[in-house]
This record gives sequence, structure tokens and C-alpha cells, in this order.
Amino acid sequence: MAKAYVMINCELGSEKEIIASLRKIVGVKEAHGTLGLYDIVIQLESPTEQNIQEIVTKVIRKMPKIHSTVTLTRSESGELFQASEKLIGMMLGQNKAQAYVVIHCDKGEEFPTLKNLSHISEVKEADVVFGFYDVICKIETSNNKTLENIITKGIRKLPHIKTSMTLNIINEQG
Repeated sequence: MAKAYVMINCELGSEKEIIASLRKIVGVKEAHGTLGLYDIVIQLESPTEQNIQEIVTKVIRKMPKIHSTVTLTRSESGELFQASEKLIGMMLGQNKAQAYVVIHCDKGEEFPTLKNLSHISEVKEADVVFGFYDVICKIETSNNKTLENIITKGIRKLPHIKTSMTLNIINEQG
């Protein structure tokens, strides 16, 4: 299964409308409003990378009110993260603070970085990606203070991390 992350900039105030439309597209696994450099981040899954390219170029980029996109295509990186842990936390209502973190790391250190992220329990999923960034991860915690600590004292302190950018998920926008 091919997977990609698309970070979107859109017309101010149109985020909720766009997110609702994005969620109707076959292949869109998640769509969230964010705080940070991008307005929206989505996860796409499709049988092939060609399908993902078509969804991005023929559907998402043609949507009114979307100004620009950055697509990060997942490298085949193996499954280090247990989906069951993520689902349990969500069912119990424990994951109220969420964010995506995109990371630049030292050349050749993408997979060791991914492995290091797998040891942080609040990192629910992560992938080595092709595009402007090297690694993307999703963090879910019970509150914003814990989220902040995971990013500043956990992720940013890992070896071979050069820079990171956090995209906090806005709960009321999904």
C-alpha cells in the first residue's frame, strides 16, 4: 500500500470546508487543520504511488481555495508502530493533544531516526519520506504540556536531528 502526506495552504477561513471535502476523497485516511507553516495536513493511502499522484494532481490541487501543496511520499520503512496502541488511546479519550512533526536529519540517518522515534510511546506513527523533509511522525498525548515535552525534550534531543517543524492539530477542525 502506497502512503503519502500532503501539507496544504489554503484560503484563510476555508479550512473546515476544505477538510470536509478532503475527507470524502477515496484514499484520504486523515485530514486535520493545523497550526504552523501549513493550514491542513492529510494522510493518503492507495494501492499504488501512481494513484496517489493522481489524487494529488487531479483532485486535491484542483480544489477551489487550495493555494499550494507539499507532498511527502513514504519510503518503504517497515512497521515499527502498533496501530492497536493508537486506537486504544483514542477510544479512551486520552489523545486530546496531537501534532505532526516533520524532521530534517543527517544524511543517511533517516531509518535510525525512525527507529529512535519508535521508542517514544507518544509517537503513534512515523515514516521516512521523500520530499522536502526526511521523516514525519504523529504524536498523540493527553495534554498540550506533555506534547510540548515530547517534542522539546524527546524528539529534538534525538541524535542526528538537524531541524524539526511542528504542526499542531486543531481539534475543532478535525
